[in-house]
Amino acid sequence: MAKGMGGMGDILKQAQKMQQRLLEIQQELKQRVVEGSAGGGMVRVAVNGEQQVLSVKVDPQAVNAEDVELLEDMVLAAVNQALEKARQMAQEEMAKVTGGLQLPGFP
Repeated sequence: MAKGMGGMGDILKQAQKMQQRLLEIQQELKQRVVEGSAGGGMVRVAVNGEQQVLSVKVDPQAVNAEDVELLEDMVLAAVNQALEKARQMAQEEMAKVTGGLQLPGFP
C-alpha cells in the first residue's frame, strides 16, 4: 500500500508542478501582444494574451463622416481578429504544458 501512496504522491507533485507552470504562462500571456487589422491596415487593434484590448489605431484616411458604418465594421473586424489571435496564442501555450488536455479555469 505504501507503494501506491508513493505513486499518488508523485502524481500530486506533477499536478502541482503543472499548475504552477500554467499560472506562470498566464502571467507571461499578459505581456504578449497580438494585433488584428482591417481595411488594409487602416484599423489596427492590439490585444494581450488575456484578451484585453490595449489599443485601437485608426488611420485618418479611414474616417469618413458620410460612411461611419464602414469604419465601425473595420474596427469590429480588427478587434475580432486580434481576440482570435490572442485565444489561439493562449491555447498553444497552455497545450505545451497540458499536452492538449483542456483544464477548467484555463484558456
